[in-house]
Amino acid sequence: MKAVVFDMDGVLFDTERLCNDGWLKVAEERGIEGMEQISLECIGRNAADTKALVLSRLGADFPYDDFRAEVSAWFWQEIEKYGMPLKEGVTRILPFLQQRGFRIGLASSTKYESVLECLKRADILDYFSVIVTGDMIEHSKPQPDIYLLACRKLEVEPYEAYAIEDSPNGIRSAYAAGMKPVMVPDMIRPDAEMEKLSFMICKNLPEFIKYLGEQA
Repeated sequence: MKAVVFDMDGVLFDTERLCNDGWLKVAEERGIEGMEQISLECIGRNAADTKALVLSRLGADFPYDDFRAEVSAWFWQEIEKYGMPLKEGVTRILPFLQQRGFRIGLASSTKYESVLECLKRADILDYFSVIVTGDMIEHSKPQPDIYLLACRKLEVEPYEAYAIEDSPNGIRSAYAAGMKPVMVPDMIRPDAEMEKLSFMICKNLPEFIKYLGEQA
């Protein structure tokens, strides 16, 4: 294996949960029902696909852009107050992979500017030789496009790369791309489909570090 490609939200940062909290908070303030299930369905999707899904559930006249602007403002206020919430093992796995010669990439459905801001705040940007984001492709996860592009930029075949994901949409995307999907569950627990599509399921990043160490 030559490369490891990470998802960002829910894998590197505990921001999936934070973003979901923002969705539910703003929805409650606006009296919007059913947002809890909708927000879970959106995990892993890029901005365009997320908007399409929300409008399909809440109607074409739903003020989506205003809603997301409120959520984004609340999200960044929380980051300013408490900092970037790193997931367990992040500060160990990146230097571990670098020292062992793995090419390290990022494939996040989040917009490029936001991804860069998050990585800079956590001081881990320099570990990633390739960053592919949701606004670089037409359709993000669960379609394979984002991972195929990441592998091309890393100059590896998909079967030579692990994809570290927390969400079903991300696992579906990596599997469809022909990679080895490693699920590190966050908000959504793995079901029978995830067990079938995943190369392996780890409870956290340190467990995957242990696996890689055993393969050396």
